[in-house]
Parts: sequence; C-alpha cells; structure tokens
Amino acid sequence: MTGTGIPMGIAHLTLLGCPPPELVDVAAAAGFDFVGLRVVPATAGEEQYPMSGPGSLLDETLLRLKDTGLYVRDIEFLTLDERVSRERWLPILETAALLGATHLSVVGADPDRARLADSLAALTRDAAPYGLVPTLEPITYQPVHSIPEAADLARAAGCAVLLDSLHVHRFGGTVDELQALERTLVPHVQLCDAPLAEPHDLPRPARLPLGQSTDGSDLKLESRALRALPGEGELPLADFLAAVPEGTPVSVEAPSVFLAEQLGAREFARRARAGADAVLAEAGR
Repeated sequence: MTGTGIPMGIAHLTLLGCPPPELVDVAAAAGFDFVGLRVVPATAGEEQYPMSGPGSLLDETLLRLKDTGLYVRDIEFLTLDERVSRERWLPILETAALLGATHLSVVGADPDRARLADSLAALTRDAAPYGLVPTLEPITYQPVHSIPEAADLARAAGCAVLLDSLHVHRFGGTVDELQALERTLVPHVQLCDAPLAEPHDLPRPARLPLGQSTDGSDLKLESRALRALPGEGELPLADFLAAVPEGTPVSVEAPSVFLAEQLGAREFARRARAGADAVLAEAGR
C-alpha cells in the first residue's frame, strides 16, 4: 500500500502482453497490492488468454496470487451493446469469482439508453450472487461519455462507476462532477497521464498486444496503447485524485507500448508505481 494506506493496483491493459500469471509476478515485484485481469476479449479480433477449462492459466494465476499475496480486484471488461446477453456474461462472472475479483468493468456501448439500462440492471442482478459489482466506465468515444450519465445509470442499476483520468479529461469531466459522487459509487479509479491536447496523427504501432486493432480514431489508439505513465504527462492528476473520495483505491491503467518495449515489463511497472505514488503525494492522499 501507499504510505497513506491506499491500495494500489495495476490494470491488465497497462501490460497486456503479460499473461495473467506473469502480470501478478511483475506487479508484486513493483510493489503493487492488486491486479486487474482481462479474461475476455474487449475488442473485435482480439486474442484471449485461456482462463477457463483444461490447460487454462487459471490455476497458475491463483498459485501466483497466493505466493505473492496480491489479489484480483477487477476483471476487464464487458461491452454492453445491443447484442450482449446473459450467455455472454455468465461465464465471465464465473471466472471472475474463481479469481476472487469483486468488480467487473463494463462499457456502455448501446446507443439505446433504455435497453442499456435494462442490460446493466440485469447484469448487476446476475453478478450479485458471485460477490461482484459491475462498474460502468464512461469512455470518450462511447455512447456513455460523461460522469453524470454513468452515475445516473449506475444508481438506477444498483452498481458503480469506474473513472479513468484520461477519459475524464478527454470528455470534459469536472472536479464538481467528481466531488458530487457518493463514496459507494466509486470503488476505485484508474490513473494514467497524457498531453492536455486531444491527440492527432499518432504513430501507429505495427502491432498491439493480443492482436488489438490499430484501426480507428486517435482517441481509441491513445486509450489502448499510447498513454503516459502517471506524472509523465500534463493531466491535472493531483486534482483528479483529490476530488474522489478519500481512501479510494487506485489502479494504474497506462498502456504505453513503445515505452514498455524499451524498458521491459518489470522496469515499466516499477516506474508506473513510482509515478502513481508521487501523484498521490501531490494530491495529499
């Protein structure tokens, strides 16, 4: 934990090229307390680490968690669009429960607000027996792209929200909106850095981890692969952390494929942890 006792974790997207057991080891060596794991493809054509069935990485991941003392806080992520159904999310809930996770991050990708609200409520009901709470993340380029929208949907469904410092900045979230959220609505936040200006003409990596697509807008590419580590960009991260409820756990979600390749996973994770600690200290947390 940080000097103030705030739990600190690392999201799988930060080092998506690390299989789950390796990510646990890397996170432990860097001094993190928990990990988030991706157990289901989040984008079209994305490959998947086998986390269920014979020959999966589940048992090895559980062993690494036990050996290191780390835990899984959240599973990423489920896209709630017009095609999603219980058949899609029930296996995810089962795997998440086996890993001991407490939260499942979801994105509101259905433009039909009433249908999205129904899907989120149904998911929340199904997740409860597994000890899981969905967290709805407002994302700049998705139908749900503001803090008030996500909060209203989450309150109605009985779940929570997931706030990411990059998206909050890119869609124009405010300190007042952050401070208006009740503590129970914000189980943890995600931290990364970036330039203040919206990205244009970003360099396109030849390949992204797990075969994620490099197509799409610069906003998507930045989000998936070209962020900066906390403290290495221009975002007002201390203001962001000071505005959320005190003691809120922090997960570093800062994929930076070029820097990670240059430094290697362990040094990259160590630098991510050091940067996040510095931002927390600046925020007085």
